[in-house]
Amino acid sequence: MSSEVKGGRRAQLEHTGLRHGWTTGACATAATTAAYTALLTGEYPDPVTITLPKGQTPSFALAAEELGDGYAMAAVVKDAGDDPDVTHGALIRATVRRLPAGAGVVFRAGPGVGTITRAGLPLPVGEPAVNPVPRRMMRDHVAEVAARHGGTGDVEITVSVDHGEEIARSTWNPRLGILGGLSILGTTGIVVPYSCSAWIDSIRRGVDVARAAGRTHVAGCTGSTSEKTVVAEYGLPEDALLDMGDFAGAVLKYIRRHPVDRLTICGGFAKLSKLAAGHLDLHSARSQVDKGFLAELARQGGADEALRAEVAEANTGLAALQSCMADGVPLGDLVARTARDEALAVLRGAPVTVDVICVDRAGTVVGRSSVA
Repeated sequence: MSSEVKGGRRAQLEHTGLRHGWTTGACATAATTAAYTALLTGEYPDPVTITLPKGQTPSFALAAEELGDGYAMAAVVKDAGDDPDVTHGALIRATVRRLPAGAGVVFRAGPGVGTITRAGLPLPVGEPAVNPVPRRMMRDHVAEVAARHGGTGDVEITVSVDHGEEIARSTWNPRLGILGGLSILGTTGIVVPYSCSAWIDSIRRGVDVARAAGRTHVAGCTGSTSEKTVVAEYGLPEDALLDMGDFAGAVLKYIRRHPVDRLTICGGFAKLSKLAAGHLDLHSARSQVDKGFLAELARQGGADEALRAEVAEANTGLAALQSCMADGVPLGDLVARTARDEALAVLRGAPVTVDVICVDRAGTVVGRSSVA
């Protein structure tokens, strides 16, 4: 298929002309891989190559090395591509130390990496803010290096970011209860650059390609996790998938003028709660999760006063959802249904049916609407 008729997430990125970058999780994985290799062999691989969750194999140059008694440190400079990321240029370090056989892989927060202090995040209180997918990537690469060079794979990995505590003041980490520095993030290892005008133009191109291919059902997804969920649910082909990102309004307004029979919107619960509250731009810098709004939805779902207060004071949207799930209040379904109704209002009677699916960070469906 020629580039002129490609659709889907990858084609949208190509169409923007923007250069992608690497997440802090990918950088930490590269640094860990290099450090553990040096610990076992005495030599640093430079550049060091890793495998990302979708199979890409980028290579990273090392910016710093230190090999000592029972430990090795390697560092990588984060390149965020053309994305205006506050961590662009940050030095991501991983220090790897041997542990006794059977200890497994233990993560520590070094200088500039935060620690979880409040519930509602995907890690327990007290854990270093190294998110689940980067942890899995580092574990997998430690296991590969151990198998190749005769190690046990039992190590302590301390991740640090030079000036990370200062950089974190420009993020939402302090408000979320992540104290002491940044989070090590990423679900794909790739930073997708967002120029608003370029990305909205790529969404429009995606709709045009889907219509030209005769697709009657398309899906607007906030990211790769929700995209996987939609594919699993409906088996949609790549050219029916729109990488909506934060631009829900762009998808809805363009489909209003260029209808398809059915639109599925799939995304993280917190992001879609913003759509339910009437926001069409879901970026964290331009809209926030309204816990008071969620508390009102919970009331409609039968929440008592105590639960409504708990939702209103929750640290995150996920924490609010978890509280409601524990009490049998279908907050996920209520958000999905309300988001669907908001989407229909933007469509203004265009001949398009809509359904909404809310997922958690693992891609588990936590709420859905009917098709209307």
